[in-house]
Amino acid sequence: MTVEQNVLQQHSQKHQQTLLNQLREITGTTDVQLLQQALQVSNGDLAEAVAFLTEKNAKVPQQDEATYYQTSQVASDRYISVGSQADTNVIDLTGDDKDDLQRAIALSLEESSRAFRETGITDEEQAISRVLEASIAENKASLKRTHTEVWSDSPNPHDRKRIDNCPVGLKNVGNTCWFSAVIQSLFNLLEFQRLVLHYSPPARVHDLPRNQKEHRNLPFMQELRHLFSLMVGSKRKYVDPSRAVEILKDAFKSSESQQQDVSEFTHKLLDWLEDAFQMKAEEDREGEKPKNPMVELFYGRFLAVGVLEGKKFENTEMFGQYPLQVNGFKDLHECLEAAMIEGEIESLHSAENSARSGQEHWFTELPPVLTFELSRFEFNQALGRPEKIHNKLEFPSMLYLDRYMDRNREITRIKREEIRRLKEHLTLLQQRLERYLSYGSGPKRFPLADVLQYAMEFASSKPVCTSPVEDIDTSVPPGGTAGQQLPPPSTAEQESLPPPESSGSSSGPTTASTAAQQQRVPIHKPFTQSRLPPDLPMHPAPRHISEEELRVLEGCLHRWRSEVENDTRDLQGSINRIHRTIELMYSDKSMMQVPYRLHAVLVHEGQANAGHYWAYIYDPHQRCWMKYNDISVTKSSWEELVRDSFGGYRNASAYCLMYINDKKPFLIEEEFDKETGQLLSGLDKLPPDLKHYVKEDNELFDKEVQEWATLQARKAQQEKLALIAAAAAASAASSNSTTSSSPQPMSTESSPPDNTVAQQEPEYMEQPSPTNDSKHLQEDTERAISRAAAEQEERSPEALLTAAIKLEYARLLRFAQEDTSLENDYRLHHVIVYFIQNQAPKKILERTLLTQFADRNLAFDERCKSIMNVARAKLDLIKPEEVNMDEYEMWHQDYRNFRETSVFMMTGLELFQKTNYVEALMYLIYAYQYNKELLSKGLYRGHDEELLSYYRRECLLKLNEQAAAMFESGEEPEVTTGLGIMNELVVPCIPLLLVDDTDRDLLAVEDMRNRWCSYLGQEMESNLQEKLTDFLPKLLDCSTEIKSFHDPPKLPSYSTLELCERFSRIVAAVSRIPSEGR
Repeated sequence: MTVEQNVLQQHSQKHQQTLLNQLREITGTTDVQLLQQALQVSNGDLAEAVAFLTEKNAKVPQQDEATYYQTSQVASDRYISVGSQADTNVIDLTGDDKDDLQRAIALSLEESSRAFRETGITDEEQAISRVLEASIAENKASLKRTHTEVWSDSPNPHDRKRIDNCPVGLKNVGNTCWFSAVIQSLFNLLEFQRLVLHYSPPARVHDLPRNQKEHRNLPFMQELRHLFSLMVGSKRKYVDPSRAVEILKDAFKSSESQQQDVSEFTHKLLDWLEDAFQMKAEEDREGEKPKNPMVELFYGRFLAVGVLEGKKFENTEMFGQYPLQVNGFKDLHECLEAAMIEGEIESLHSAENSARSGQEHWFTELPPVLTFELSRFEFNQALGRPEKIHNKLEFPSMLYLDRYMDRNREITRIKREEIRRLKEHLTLLQQRLERYLSYGSGPKRFPLADVLQYAMEFASSKPVCTSPVEDIDTSVPPGGTAGQQLPPPSTAEQESLPPPESSGSSSGPTTASTAAQQQRVPIHKPFTQSRLPPDLPMHPAPRHISEEELRVLEGCLHRWRSEVENDTRDLQGSINRIHRTIELMYSDKSMMQVPYRLHAVLVHEGQANAGHYWAYIYDPHQRCWMKYNDISVTKSSWEELVRDSFGGYRNASAYCLMYINDKKPFLIEEEFDKETGQLLSGLDKLPPDLKHYVKEDNELFDKEVQEWATLQARKAQQEKLALIAAAAAASAASSNSTTSSSPQPMSTESSPPDNTVAQQEPEYMEQPSPTNDSKHLQEDTERAISRAAAEQEERSPEALLTAAIKLEYARLLRFAQEDTSLENDYRLHHVIVYFIQNQAPKKILERTLLTQFADRNLAFDERCKSIMNVARAKLDLIKPEEVNMDEYEMWHQDYRNFRETSVFMMTGLELFQKTNYVEALMYLIYAYQYNKELLSKGLYRGHDEELLSYYRRECLLKLNEQAAAMFESGEEPEVTTGLGIMNELVVPCIPLLLVDDTDRDLLAVEDMRNRWCSYLGQEMESNLQEKLTDFLPKLLDCSTEIKSFHDPPKLPSYSTLELCERFSRIVAAVSRIPSEGR
């Protein structure tokens, strides 16, 4: 066979597979034999094939057939959607009119054919173009928005700077998370990465491209090389793929609205790459068969062996991405077994020729990179919309494919037959076990061993001779009196008993004798008595049973129960052994020679109509999983991958699995220098043209960093000058007010004026007048001085100062050591309590206490004045080497942060109690974030994190509920307000919950998302549907990257007394919530 014939055959196979896929999607038929028959009857005419299948389906309805739909992008430039239709040229397909169906199919095929004739581009390629156009349009539209969107860049380039050699993320340029997931998975195949980076266009490309493919593929390849080179050597944390997407968009020109599967994007992307490498391979060949590296990397072959209407056939087919159904299977091997066997194939293994039809697939050649498409979307014919399959599907990290290879056909058939026999036996055993575990003939059934145990307990109960109702006087209603006076009930009983009925017998109390009261049988009152009366039996019991009867019955029941338990154990043991045998059926070494290791998992979260995509990719060099979520690239784990990918737990599940041949290490091996043998990394991996391209981009980023540093330095200098000017003004004012009688302390050191010292102290330590925040502090100080004067014999100012400081420290130390409730937080009362609990250095404590006693606003008696002057003199005498002023300021700054966090927390909780959730949210968000920073330095630096986390979460849930209720109203102003709350408040806060990764936070996010996703299946106005589909991708974005946010609210100043009272009041109110509620 010539080279040209070989290429033509490959393209013919691919064309046939494309037609099969189109037929499958149009008709919903998944039977490959039936699809091939339709193509054969119609001679490849798609319209006739559809008509053939439509008529056949009308005669024989398909049962349990699931049409495969994958989440896709549509023409709306703001969301990812499936099942959307154009508003124009709508044909009603909901009725039984076949003419409408035929017209719809004919119209679709006619438009596709006309577009192909005019442009040479298939409808699939046009649909992908529309997806890309939507992304680019969204990116351009985002630049025009006046408010900050969640995907906007941080203005600080240091936030966008790559750390060491961390992997580079990809910016979401407008709902292109699917693009990022696919590109990152391919980029991390190092062999693929090398092929792209070292690709050189054919020599004839310098002339004008000769055909449409060259015009499309070669510019795209160049931009893909640029994108890959930036991902290798950029200094940026993430890079912008807009130019690569732009090239794809420019390759097609269309304005129609159609849907496109995301998995189809991967398929077409590989097709374009294959075409680009094919052009290069054909140019480089010298009479030899051209080798296309894309085909060799991603394409394999399988042998289809089957029977069609009694006639055997065999043919070889090429495959790329291998599709697998998920519904009805528990793991990947079950999916593969079902995909490899279609129809009834018993006739294949028997000598007799029958009319049955079916086929088996056997891999003859596996690609180094094997990709499985998991069909998690199906079309619900009853509801008329696509739905996502959330079923759990397990897959291994190491997959052995020996059982599916053609060379192991015979041994696999033997093992399959053995497994079939074991499963039949297993079914019988499970049915028998079920009879033991669900015994009975009524609707309620119980384990037989328990039934026998209950019978034994009944027989062994103490027999009673009276009827269960004989001891109850039915003439007296509960809570009433009749004829006899009951003992007066207790106060609790009176409150719990119902009021007496208005009747003649109970209109007033009657007198009864004491003897009658004692003879009265007490009535059991379950809600007023703390324990049961001793003569009331706990269980029903037989009235009459002799000892002989009991002995015989107990013996039988014991023996029967023992027999039942033994039978149950034997059945369970046999079932477990069969399960184990089936699991180990392919575990011998001969069936573990084709190992494929899991390389990447592409995950989708959301519903069929909307969602978000990200990828888990294994890093063999760090031996860990990495999570690639747009611009965020973080270390992950197998446990997190399982949680997000298997399905069944949340709305997230894998839709694509990429395995690589574990015996071909070149796929993921790093590149070494051929001369030196050293590992190539960074820019050294790039060819000269790309190295120059990346260097230019890095220089631009370095320039941006330098400009930012210059800007910040200028701002800092301006702030410093402003502070100096303010300090000078305050110093001048203070100097003018200082009386000449105030003695100035002497110092051997050059020290600043005392007013400057005072100016530098924290605001909670000294205030300009005794009428404000420092009043309580001055009262404490004066109280300590008075006590010291009363207890101290020596009355010199220095001695009184020392004694007063010791007394004040002892008082504050008691507060610091006291075990108090949340509302009585003594740290808010005094900075020293905060310092003691957080083990501040002794020098910091001493200087802070001296500052307290150096306050100018102490009472104006001579004793306090003299002590104040001594304290100020001591402050002046403290040398810089004795107290590190930077450390001193740091401790006081921490305390200022603590007080500020307390105000945020207090205000947020107060607003929450008033149900003002919109205003409360920002206070609670910042309180939690600031508190988290404080707690990172020490356990006693902040407040109860669990309490703040609870109210932050509850506030978001309340806002979500309010917004959803507004959306449900359908009124335009209400809907706009509700979506505004979600976009401006709730959505930006979701990453804050995801990054903490606590179970309750994750559950809250899931609840919020499920509430909005539940609207997808409901009837609503078209404008509401548009707003919903515009909003959902933002809500479903799983990125944990903290985006730009609202500025913190402005805080008023509170006196310490007011702050402590309000804080105590609100925390006492909210902390009454049980801990399990939080």
